[in-house]
Amino acid sequence: MRRSILTILLSLLIISAGAHPWKPRHYVIIDSDGGIDDLKAICLLMASPDVRILAITASDGFYKGPVAFEKIRKLADELHHEGLPVAKPGEAVALIEKMLASETTPVKFLALGSLTTVAEAMEQIPSFAGRVKQIYWSNSGLQVKEGSNYKSDPMAADKVLSGKIPVAVAGGGGEEFFNGELMNNISLIHSPYADKVKELIISKPSHSFVYTAFDEMVPLLLHFPELYSREGKDEKISYHAPSDIIRLRTAAVKMLRGETVEKMQTIKRMPADTSFYMPDIQPFVIEIRNKYGEDEWTSGVIANELHRHLGVFAIIGVKMGIRAREYFCTGVDEMTVTTYAGSIPPLSCMNDGIQVSTGATPGHGLLTVSTSSPFVPAAEFTHKDKTVRITLKKELADRVSSELKEINFIYGLDSDIYWELVRKNSIKYWTQFDRHEIFDVEVLK
Repeated sequence: MRRSILTILLSLLIISAGAHPWKPRHYVIIDSDGGIDDLKAICLLMASPDVRILAITASDGFYKGPVAFEKIRKLADELHHEGLPVAKPGEAVALIEKMLASETTPVKFLALGSLTTVAEAMEQIPSFAGRVKQIYWSNSGLQVKEGSNYKSDPMAADKVLSGKIPVAVAGGGGEEFFNGELMNNISLIHSPYADKVKELIISKPSHSFVYTAFDEMVPLLLHFPELYSREGKDEKISYHAPSDIIRLRTAAVKMLRGETVEKMQTIKRMPADTSFYMPDIQPFVIEIRNKYGEDEWTSGVIANELHRHLGVFAIIGVKMGIRAREYFCTGVDEMTVTTYAGSIPPLSCMNDGIQVSTGATPGHGLLTVSTSSPFVPAAEFTHKDKTVRITLKKELADRVSSELKEINFIYGLDSDIYWELVRKNSIKYWTQFDRHEIFDVEVLK
């Protein structure tokens, strides 16, 4: 009997110690030569909530390293991931070592070009082989040495392939992977990553290579290995040829939609049918979702249900939290937050929005409400060793506060009209306030 009870308790302990519902399966470091296929691959990885990009390094290949760095940095900044570490050639190994030291989860290294950077890291970082679980590499040809990425640096490739870390090689997806049907499906996705992939392709419509999938096969192999055929008998080095291009196109759409994990805990997804929502919200549902994304919409709905009324500062808190996650290119439950909105409504309502959009709650021990006055619509967000302070622009804060004070002065907090007007203002600002324009972002460290 005692043994049975012990077994049950041990089973519960194992379950509770398992993966967090929001913890990604893939913590990755990416090395890229800045080619257009690399940039599309990076967009796929950024779009997937099942991936956490720790850093990106730039190396020689399609572009020289410095040019590759500029293209990758520009891509990350345009997608509002200003806090995502990107290293120039010469700085790559130091950044890789830093990221491996700061992350306890086993890391996967995604090489979207030559294996030069991997070889240098293996040689210079003593812990590299112990901390990197697997290397994913794009290379054409059934024989590894036939591929263009192998030929970019054969010595580095031979060193990595003869090392201790398993290497999964992804084969190309063909010259017409991004066909008309796939492009149409991508155009229907309202996300910055889908928009960027489409932009990259239509920027050079006469070049057949933009419709080719090469390095894009790495993130697809990472997520959907069942759509590839493994070739060869080597247990450590495996070549994976795409076996179902049609389903891989569908998989690419799924990644760009961010549908690689179940985001919700009790419902599958927030209903798209506008009739599900209150009449005064219905005219704005599609506009808000399409303009600001599913994350902001879902967080806004949940925050206002938690808050028990539509509040302007709760919406501002949602937008602030999403902006912080974008900045670091990270998910929920991965930042500590100190908010300076105090505990007196309506300003303190911002705290509810931040909690929902970031997962930083008092229950998780990730949220602190500063008791120091003056209280302002600002919060500090810390991810790993970086902290940013995000503040609602003063002119907007003054406008929102003065409107609420005026409504309160005329009608009083006990008036139904007061709450109706607050609700109307909340919907207005939810629609009008773009999180990329309404905040000042200051890097503290």
